[in-house]
Amino acid sequence: MVVVVMACNSDDYIAPPPAPGPGPGPQATVITATGDINAKVDEFRNALGPANGGTAGEQPTGRREINWDGAGANPFNNRDDFPADFFNTNVKAGAVYTTAGTGFRNDSTLFKDINPDYAAEFNFFSANKIFAPVGSNQLDQLFQVAGQPTPAVTRAFGIVFTDVDLADKTTIQLFAQDGTSLGTFNAPARSDSAGLSFVSVTFADAIIARVRITLGTGALGAGVSDVSAGGTVDLVVLDNVIYGEPKRAF
Repeated sequence: MVVVVMACNSDDYIAPPPAPGPGPGPQATVITATGDINAKVDEFRNALGPANGGTAGEQPTGRREINWDGAGANPFNNRDDFPADFFNTNVKAGAVYTTAGTGFRNDSTLFKDINPDYAAEFNFFSANKIFAPVGSNQLDQLFQVAGQPTPAVTRAFGIVFTDVDLADKTTIQLFAQDGTSLGTFNAPARSDSAGLSFVSVTFADAIIARVRITLGTGALGAGVSDVSAGGTVDLVVLDNVIYGEPKRAF
C-alpha cells in the first residue's frame, strides 16, 4: 500500500497509489510539490530529523543533504568530470553516483556554457549550482555508510528538480538491496516561472539501496533545445538531494 500526499502550490490531498506490482509492498509516504516548494521541502527535512552534514560514520538519526554549493566542489565546477564519489570521499555524506553517460557536471552558470539558451530554462533552489549527468538523462544514486565503502540503505529520499515541463517523465525509481523495485514516483510539472518541482518518498524502515533518477526525456547538449523553447525533448536538471541517514546494509 502506498499513501501519497501531494501538494500543488499549497493544497494537499490524498492521491491514488501508483499501479500495483506483483503484490502488496511496504507502505510509503510520498510528498510532491511545485511552485513555492519551500514548505514541503522543510516538512520532509523535519520529518527526517537534524542535518548530519559531512559527519563521517553512521549516525543514529537524521538526514543528509546535497546542495552542490560547497566550496570543496569549486575545483570541479562547470566541467564534465565531477567525481562520482565526491559525496562519500571529499564530503562524507554516503552518496555515490553512476550513469550510462560520460560523467557528471556541477554547474554555476545554469548550463549556459553548454548552450546559451539554457540560462533562460533553468533555475536553482539553493544558490547557485545545479547538477546533471553528461550525455544522458539518467543517473543512479547508491548509498554507503558516510565516509566508508560499506553498502547502506536509507528509509527516505527526496529531490528538487528544475524545469519539469512534461508530467510523468521526470521520475525517481527506488530499489531494495535485492534489486526489487519499490516503486516509481513522478515529479509534478512546474507550475510557474521559477520552474521548481519536488518529490520525496519515505518508508518506515531503511530499505532503499539505490535510486534511479530520470530527468525528463533527453540529455543536455549544444544543439538540444527544451520543449518550452521549440525543442523536441523535456530537459530537466536537479538541485538539492535529501535523504535519510544511510544505515549499514545487512
